[in-house]
Amino acid sequence: MAASAISSCPSLPIAHRRPTHILCQQQLPTGRRSAGHRDWRHGPRSQVTKTSSGHYDGELAARWREIHGSGNWEGLLDPIDPVLRAELIRYGEFAQATYDSFDYDRFSPYSGSCRYPAKTFFQDVGLAGVGYEVSRYLYATSNDLKLPNFGNLKHKSADDKLWSESGTFIGYVAVSTDEETACIGRRDIAVAWRGTITRLEWVADLKTKKPLVEMGVPCPDPSVKVEMGFAELYTGKDVDCRFCRYSAREQALAEVRKLVELYHGRGEEVSVTVTGHSLGSALAMLNAFNIAETGANATPDDGSTAPVCVFSFAGPRVGNLSFRRRFERELGVRALRVVNVHDGVPKVPGAFFNEAAFPEPVLRAVDVLGVGGVYTHLGVPLELDHKASPFLKDTIDITQHLHLLDGFRGRGGGFEPRGRDPALVNKSTDFLRDEHMVPPVWYQAENKGMVRAEDGRWVLLPRHRDIDEHPEDTDHHLQRLGLTASS
Repeated sequence: MAASAISSCPSLPIAHRRPTHILCQQQLPTGRRSAGHRDWRHGPRSQVTKTSSGHYDGELAARWREIHGSGNWEGLLDPIDPVLRAELIRYGEFAQATYDSFDYDRFSPYSGSCRYPAKTFFQDVGLAGVGYEVSRYLYATSNDLKLPNFGNLKHKSADDKLWSESGTFIGYVAVSTDEETACIGRRDIAVAWRGTITRLEWVADLKTKKPLVEMGVPCPDPSVKVEMGFAELYTGKDVDCRFCRYSAREQALAEVRKLVELYHGRGEEVSVTVTGHSLGSALAMLNAFNIAETGANATPDDGSTAPVCVFSFAGPRVGNLSFRRRFERELGVRALRVVNVHDGVPKVPGAFFNEAAFPEPVLRAVDVLGVGGVYTHLGVPLELDHKASPFLKDTIDITQHLHLLDGFRGRGGGFEPRGRDPALVNKSTDFLRDEHMVPPVWYQAENKGMVRAEDGRWVLLPRHRDIDEHPEDTDHHLQRLGLTASS
């Protein structure tokens, strides 16, 4: 068979087991297996038994507002509430999926894109049966830096069916299915943001603070300031790139607005949940702020407003005290930050002037003086410690956070795994201790995507060419928000 006719190699099955009661069964996607192969994570069984997306026999449907932060998670963190734990793992997996689906291969003409079609995304990343469907991919660039994301040119500019030199897949918007909506008590719109991978994004991380309104994000308070590199990636665009002619901000706002309007119009309760890891956490905070600030979560025709919540992982500080005040008190956005106490990322920026070092009046006074390094965290922290787990090396990653959530009992409560497979830690890392005998970086396509063509030569497997572009109604929904693609 010619290489061009060979279908994509499916990913290896992943066992996303949760500590839940049996309610339904979902078939995992299967990869190519040798004769006599058995999925060692589940013994002879070919199915994973779980509740739909990990909720507890309808308990989430009755408590979703509480789990979503209506009470700022008071009384739910120590010891951790089991329903909240399952939800944090769910959204953490959504963030993890942005890494699992990203095309890292610099030899691929699609390098920097998502490896999978939107319609099969969750199945392809091993989350079949999660109860959500991707409605739109999000792309980002920080074009002012004039740096390519990867070291080699991937295609000729005339070939507009191949990938972009300046744009990258940065996340996605997904929405709960009808069945899942009935289980979780509302229609949930999830926005997941990817963390730092490309060289361009590393440079974007290293900037200073600037008023939000000057970064192209409308805000009535000019004292609200955010880290400039994060905002540039969120608002940057490239008019010559078919994927980044809208900024990531515009793409996300248009899609959230469309979905909120659609489901409010059907008389449904709606929530917006934003998640991300590391740099993705910073983008999630900006996006949640922006959704509430523009009213993308509201339907003026009937007065309905969807609550906005952030579940972030290993996130840095994003802005100053004015940003926090506007975010939490005036816009009412809720944020729960999952952090490893040994991780350096949540300690920056603002290594000197921050909420842990000085009281709020001091920070405010210093900020008014124009000192650039004044930052403060948002929301409520949930602190984990990787040294509590007997499985982990002394390293930090998103997979490690999910492992720690699975075994977290509370402060000083030790570590007690509840069913999530520790092997998942080593999907793309080497963070499990060697005595557990799990090979590092085991989650990858067979032969790294290379296939044997009819002439006997080995070639890189051709990918699907139907890379999703922007929906035609993007401008319409931006206009509904009082925005234009140039604002």
